Amino acid sequence: MAALTDAHAPAIVDLRQIRGADLDALLTEETATWQKMLDWDFRPSAGLVRRFLDMQSLTGYALLMAGRVAGYSYYVAEEHKGLIGDLYVMEEFATPEIEAHLLGTVLDGLVKSPFVHRVESQLMMLRHGSQIALPYWRYLKVHSRTFLEIDLANAQALPQGAAVRAVTIDKWTERKQDEAAQLIAAAYQGHIDSQINDQYRSPAGARRFLMNIVQYPGCGAFFQPASFVALDPRSGHLCGICLSSMVADDIGHITQVCVSKAVRGRGVGYELLRRSLDALAQNHCGRASLTVTAANRSAIDVYERMGFTKRRDFSAYVWDGF
Repeated sequence: MAALTDAHAPAIVDLRQIRGADLDALLTEETATWQKMLDWDFRPSAGLVRRFLDMQSLTGYALLMAGRVAGYSYYVAEEHKGLIGDLYVMEEFATPEIEAHLLGTVLDGLVKSPFVHRVESQLMMLRHGSQIALPYWRYLKVHSRTFLEIDLANAQALPQGAAVRAVTIDKWTERKQDEAAQLIAAAYQGHIDSQINDQYRSPAGARRFLMNIVQYPGCGAFFQPASFVALDPRSGHLCGICLSSMVADDIGHITQVCVSKAVRGRGVGYELLRRSLDALAQNHCGRASLTVTAANRSAIDVYERMGFTKRRDFSAYVWDGF
C-alpha cells in the first residue's frame, strides 16, 4: 500500500481490500464515459470488475479520496509481461498528477514482479496522457493510435472488391483458430503492431490473443456472423481473417484484420472488411469502429477510402527492458 503524505491527499490501496459495491459510483460514471466518448457499452466489463473484486482476485489499486473510491487500475501478469487492463479516475478528481500517481503505483508493482520485464497498455480512458510525466520513461515507447468509425448505411454501398476472383471468402469457425494464429504471427513479422502487442510475434501468443477476443468482453462480445476468412482456392490455406464484435446493441467493432504477405496489395483485406461491415449492417448495426496505429499509413488510407472517419486519438504504451 502507498499513500501521499498530505492528510487530505489521495491514498492508494490494494484492490483486494475493496468490494465490488465500493466501485458502484465510479463504474457508473465510467460506463457513461465509454458511452459518451466511443458509444461502447461498458456494462459487461464493469460487471466482470465487480465479480472479480468480490472474489478478491483482481490485481491492482484503488484511489481513495476522503475514504471514497475515486479511481482504480487493474493489471494481469503472464510469463514475462504485465498488461494494464484499465485505468480510470472520476472526472471530478482526474488531474495529471492524480493519474500519474495511480499509473506509477501500478508500474511499481509490475516492475517489482520477479519475472516481468515488459508492460503493455492501451489506456483509452486516460484523460491526461499527453500532459503527465509518464513513469519509468527510460523504458517507455509511446505509439500513437487512432479510433475510426463508419456509418454502415454508407458502407453497404461499397463495391465488391477484385479479391473475390482470387480468393474464397468463408465464415469464421473456431476450427480455423490454430491456422489463424500461424497467419497472424507470420503477417506481423516486422510490423509496427508487433512492437505494441508482443502476442503477434509467435503462434502461441497469437493463439492467446485470439482466445482473448473471442472469450472476453474487453473489445466487445465476439460476433461470429460478421467474421470471415479468406482461403487460397488452390491450396485451401488461410490467407486472411477479419473478426468482429458487438460493443453495443447497434454498434459493431472490427477487432482484427490480417492478410498474409503473399496476398497483400490484392484487395483481400478490403473485401474481408467489406463483408464484415455488410454483415454488421444486416444485423441492425448503425455504425462500426476499429483502431489502427498511426504509423500504419497504408491501412489508414484503405479505411478512409472506405468511409471511416476519425473519432479520437489515443496512445499505446510499452515499457520494456527494465
